[in-house]
Amino acid sequence: METLEAIRTRRSVRKFSDRPVEPEKLQTVLEAARLAPSWANMQCWRFVVVEDQATKAQISELSYVETYFAPKGYKSNPARKALAEAPVVIIACGEPPQSGELRGQQYYLTDVGIAAQNLMLAAHDQGLGSVFVGVFDEEQLGELIGIPAELRIVGLFPLGYPLEEVKAGPPRKPLDEIVHYGKYQA
Repeated sequence: METLEAIRTRRSVRKFSDRPVEPEKLQTVLEAARLAPSWANMQCWRFVVVEDQATKAQISELSYVETYFAPKGYKSNPARKALAEAPVVIIACGEPPQSGELRGQQYYLTDVGIAAQNLMLAAHDQGLGSVFVGVFDEEQLGELIGIPAELRIVGLFPLGYPLEEVKAGPPRKPLDEIVHYGKYQA
């Protein structure tokens, strides 16, 4: 698949078939994440691949954070079922000391974000679906998976074959609303 075609056609997938992900496809996805650029090539990302059904169910339970979802009227994280039912869940972590910091901003979030985009585009290229899940109980999830305290969990990625044909994505703002040339023009 051509890069721009992958970018245009990738969609968030929250419903997965029970078809297992072939090891070579999983390796391709992880390799794409590994090849991402990072601050000073520090490669601060770490990934945990979870395929155990009971553990995925526990991860799913930890993806509902009432203080985040309840005020918005959600009774559940829309991706909760995906975490439980996808054949694979990839947990993306960052190691803050292994990334840069400038003006109080830690770049591990950017570094892991770039790797995550590679991961999702490679998954799409392999015929797989994924979605970024960014709300979860980080402390309990870290304990469940045995993630060292110095790492930060940045996102969860259920991964598998889409259960249904992926539909067109939501509309995007036109370039003239988001791009400014020369100077920002309000």
